[in-house]
Amino acid sequence: MGLKAGVISSREMAIADENAVFLGVPRALLMENAGKAVADEVAKRLGHLEGRRIIVVAGLGNNGGDGLVAARHLAAHGAYVAVILLGRGEQIRTEEARRNWLVLENMLLSVELHEVRTAEELEAVWRELRAGEADAVIDAIFGTGIKGPIRSPYSDAIELINASKGLIVAVDVPSGLEPDEGRPSEPTVRAHITVTMHKPKPGLLRPKARDFVGELVVANIGLPPEAELVVGPGDIRSLLRPSRPPYSKKGDFGRILVIGGSSDYSGAPALAALAALRTGADLAIVAAPKSVANVIRAFSPNLVVRALSSDVLSPSDVPFLLDLAERSTCVIIGPGLGLREETFEAVRTFLGSVRGKKPLVINADAIKALALKPVDLSGTDTVITPHAGELRLLSGRELPPPEDLKARMDFVKQVASELGITLLLKAHEDVISDGERIKINITGNPAMTVGGTGDVLTGVVATFLSWGLGPFEAACLGAFVNGMAGDLAARELGYHITATDVIERIPSVLRPCERVEPGAPTLRS
Repeated sequence: MGLKAGVISSREMAIADENAVFLGVPRALLMENAGKAVADEVAKRLGHLEGRRIIVVAGLGNNGGDGLVAARHLAAHGAYVAVILLGRGEQIRTEEARRNWLVLENMLLSVELHEVRTAEELEAVWRELRAGEADAVIDAIFGTGIKGPIRSPYSDAIELINASKGLIVAVDVPSGLEPDEGRPSEPTVRAHITVTMHKPKPGLLRPKARDFVGELVVANIGLPPEAELVVGPGDIRSLLRPSRPPYSKKGDFGRILVIGGSSDYSGAPALAALAALRTGADLAIVAAPKSVANVIRAFSPNLVVRALSSDVLSPSDVPFLLDLAERSTCVIIGPGLGLREETFEAVRTFLGSVRGKKPLVINADAIKALALKPVDLSGTDTVITPHAGELRLLSGRELPPPEDLKARMDFVKQVASELGITLLLKAHEDVISDGERIKINITGNPAMTVGGTGDVLTGVVATFLSWGLGPFEAACLGAFVNGMAGDLAARELGYHITATDVIERIPSVLRPCERVEPGAPTLRS
């Protein structure tokens, strides 16, 4: 994740593609630009297109959709175009590709369409069209979407393409070539030209891929650079498992320990714990001073509350907390702890003992404890979630982070690098960095200035850490989910939301990316 010059992995490209839609760029426009780029490259190589015979071999996904767009543009320039779809039109998997197929169905004179499902049907159409003698053949079968062995009729199509006498042009990635490592399958298209979209995929640049890629052309399809930089739905879909194993048991999806609370702030640790549960953690244990333990218990029967030895967190509680941490999958420390020196000492002692053993999310008053006397957490799975003032203290700078977004990003990245941890700077545009990578989050709204939304954020991030995500990825997704839940609340309630309103809308953000499989069949009357 994060903006990267030069190349983009297939996974990063899928994220950027979906995030571009989130930013307002229609996927149909990206497909249109991709297909036109392919057609333009064919026109450039063939010179004039009037009367040229061009064959497009298309799969059922978006790569095939790019080929269908190319077919329309080539026909518009006077070429005779035949499209061989490896399947049936009704099987096309995306709405954008289906629309382009319907357009071609209406081009009764300039484009000839063939649907084939078997090797026999393919070979018959290939002979009928004398496709092997065509001026150009466009490979729009797989692109980056290749998975597993290549079976018939796809393998037969690749063999026929390779036997063609005309110009062979691959769309994005030659079909059969693994896009990230450059491993060829058996068979793989041997293209004369590969027109790849947005940026080269790493595999296209490998020496072993050279014979399959041919000349590499990088096409600008109008995908905004921010699609790689902004956290969006593509990140969630890429990083989170869509379903849970049927034999999952309690604890498999997170035991979150929240260390927080004081006589002044009883709600903060409860909000973090409830947010973790709403995100999908199995258990949330709140370790709080005995002065507020019963108050926190009263918030919800879903919380497990363990009382500390006194009315404030003190160094004598550290052994007890370490025992709780041992049985947890992630630890949140800081919400509502208060500013007592003995509490700060306990925070630092605990962090020094648990560092590197458990993923950590450090928030609120625990950040102030570290600012006064740092604990080396470099190289650990730690996310710290400061606002601008807390980051200034933590960084040791005299001035807060700059207002300018680019300068603010540089500031956060530098401090994260110095500390060796992941920082999530809470602001109108959240900035997330681990010192090497950087992303921004644009979800969230001014209604979220209400107290407690930062505690909700820590619960979400902690849950993602418990699911095995790295600190940078967990922080990115946590910022997006928390902000989007706040946006859903504000759309319904205006500037009158509470932190619990944000918590209750977390499932609405995550649900579209999940596949829930109930254990019992649906009963029918």
